[in-house]
Amino acid sequence: MNATILTRSRRVRAVTAAALLASALAACSGGNQNGGFGGFPPAPVTLLQVKAATVPVRFEYVGQTAGSKEAEVRARVQGILERRTYQEGGAVKAGQTMFVIDPKPYAAQLQQAEAALAQAEAQLAQARRLAERLKPLVGDKAVSQREYDDAVSAEESAAAGVKLAQARLAEARLNLSYTTVSAPVSGFASRAQKSEGSLVSPGADSLLTTVSQIDPLHVNFSVSENEKLRFDKLVAEGRLVLPDPKKGALEVTLRLADGSVFPRKGKLSFVDARINPATGSFDARAEIANPDGALHPGQFVRVQLNGAARPNAIVVPQRAVMDGPQGKFVYVAAKSPEGKDIALPRPVTVGDWVEIEGTNQWIVESGLKPGDQVVVEGMAKIFPIPTGAPIVIGAPPQADAGKAGSAKGEVRKN
Repeated sequence: MNATILTRSRRVRAVTAAALLASALAACSGGNQNGGFGGFPPAPVTLLQVKAATVPVRFEYVGQTAGSKEAEVRARVQGILERRTYQEGGAVKAGQTMFVIDPKPYAAQLQQAEAALAQAEAQLAQARRLAERLKPLVGDKAVSQREYDDAVSAEESAAAGVKLAQARLAEARLNLSYTTVSAPVSGFASRAQKSEGSLVSPGADSLLTTVSQIDPLHVNFSVSENEKLRFDKLVAEGRLVLPDPKKGALEVTLRLADGSVFPRKGKLSFVDARINPATGSFDARAEIANPDGALHPGQFVRVQLNGAARPNAIVVPQRAVMDGPQGKFVYVAAKSPEGKDIALPRPVTVGDWVEIEGTNQWIVESGLKPGDQVVVEGMAKIFPIPTGAPIVIGAPPQADAGKAGSAKGEVRKN
């Protein structure tokens, strides 16, 4: 008896499963009266009709600020550092005294050089007088020609001795002046590398501090080789237009570490013609006015280059572009053989992104053409069907109860 009941139960489950399968197949074969798939209603979407237009583009890089002049203040003579005469981190002017090295040994050397010069000049005067006395006598044969020649040679040697003494005097004066270390440029001085009482000397360990001229300020950044090649190709093909160099360079905007935008704008001043072998990229530099010292050397910033444009570009909102197994794609509105609205996935190749009226947009390099209608809202509700997912253009059906079947969608255009 138990076996009979079990057999009947299995038959009932088999019949129920067959009925459910038949119902599903009927639904998939188009039995849904609402035009959906498998019971899913058409997805409510909003479309955007794309068109070609000239759009401004912006390029962004990571940069670091640096002084327009980074001058190293070094000791040029050996001695004991007597005192520091500037405020660390403060502003200094070109020629301002920053350090004083003990000048007494060099003052003594200067006095020795002055005395040596006086001695050499006395020797020259004596040799000159002797040569002048012998000159008329050699004509009268009162002295030999050899004696006169020796006197002339002695005068010339004494004259060379004077020049040597003068050079040593100039060197002594120069060394004495080097005991006063001055700022080579105007700017802001860094901390002192040597303290008072330290022995300083010329050479590798001669650095005392650095002075950075920060008005104007330089911003250094790099452009990768691939990106530079892509830019050059776009320019050559006429798909990227840069400002006329005769009228002005690309405008530079800086975004600081806290996300704020620096109020003053700069300009692109330099792009290297060769690749930096250490980084494999092209070195570039921007220049920006900094009269109030608001920016400091060493800050990391986002460098935004403005002024370029992409003519005849096709743009779509970034939210309309999705990632799939084969890459990026968008949904494009089309008509089914029955004349119903459907959405078909279409692969696209995107380039740079731009901001238009506060909305982030992708520049589409390939995959779309002017006049295509792209789904920009409601993509998440589209059921992926290779032959086309049914859609209803406009507001969702439940938004206007009782009028869903007659609702007409709106196609937004740029």
